Amino acid sequence: MKILITGATGKVGKAFLAAFLDNPKYTSAKIVALCHNRKVEAGERVEVITGSLSDPDAVAHVMEGVTHVLHMAAVKESPDLVIDVAIKGMFLLLEAARQSSTLKQFILIGGDCSVGHIFKDYPAPITETSPRQAYSGCYALTKVLEEVMIEQYQIQYGLNGTVLRAPWIMEKDDFKYALSFGPDQFGGPVWSDLISAEKAARLAEGRFVPLMRDKKGAALKRNFVHVDDLVAALMAALDHPAAMQELFNISMDEPVDYAQVADYLVRTRDMEPVEIPTPFHSNWLDNTKARHALGWRPQVDFEEMIERAWAYERSPSDPRKIWYPG
Repeated sequence: MKILITGATGKVGKAFLAAFLDNPKYTSAKIVALCHNRKVEAGERVEVITGSLSDPDAVAHVMEGVTHVLHMAAVKESPDLVIDVAIKGMFLLLEAARQSSTLKQFILIGGDCSVGHIFKDYPAPITETSPRQAYSGCYALTKVLEEVMIEQYQIQYGLNGTVLRAPWIMEKDDFKYALSFGPDQFGGPVWSDLISAEKAARLAEGRFVPLMRDKKGAALKRNFVHVDDLVAALMAALDHPAAMQELFNISMDEPVDYAQVADYLVRTRDMEPVEIPTPFHSNWLDNTKARHALGWRPQVDFEEMIERAWAYERSPSDPRKIWYPG
């Protein structure tokens, strides 16, 4: 087994590398990581190649002898990079994959951007057959196009593709800072879009937790997954017969309910909830298919995610640096 990984320096890539290399089932397997700006550490079983996904020669080189592709590289709201990296890069990988004599499986990590996240309203839980509806922005568009491209290569050429569609991925202390009112906030929504900057600054000085309300006035429900659970799903999907040419939602069993989060932090951290009306929709990403077909079960619920985030202590060698804001 030889796995090509794109996006190996991201939170999922690094977590997968560690889990895969430690798994006794894959002691003879090798990894090749295509890196551009950042690099992972090379080793006896990890080959690091510097290059761009938009370079046909670089893609052809890294695909030599590869049995599995794990495609995680992405660009966020960077219109100048979207075509070269997200679209051209995906096309070059798929073209090389369909012509390969060694490839067995192409795994894509997708995102719930393809179904609109909290920006689009769904009358029922979002399954793998729900319509794709990107929200505004080039990143969400790329997530839709990636899913469609691999789907079409499956139809046109019989490619063994697997898509794992994940919502917002949490690790370390991410969730704690996703709830912060301060300048250290991780991800969105940006509070200044919902409340005044002055109010956000005042709240940052106290022990407050946002209790966001959806467009109907109910507590907002938003989908998350812990990186450990996503990596477990990846490991489960590798060479699984039920994963062939399939799309799976990989998320917590239930979306995070901001009222439940607020109540838990009131009880356990003596924090005070702050009601924040939003224009967002509560959505439920249904993971039934992955649980049934892959035998996968997420282990981290919202309480465990809170406990892990609040307990995490960063070392001086592990500064909190956000490459992509989430």
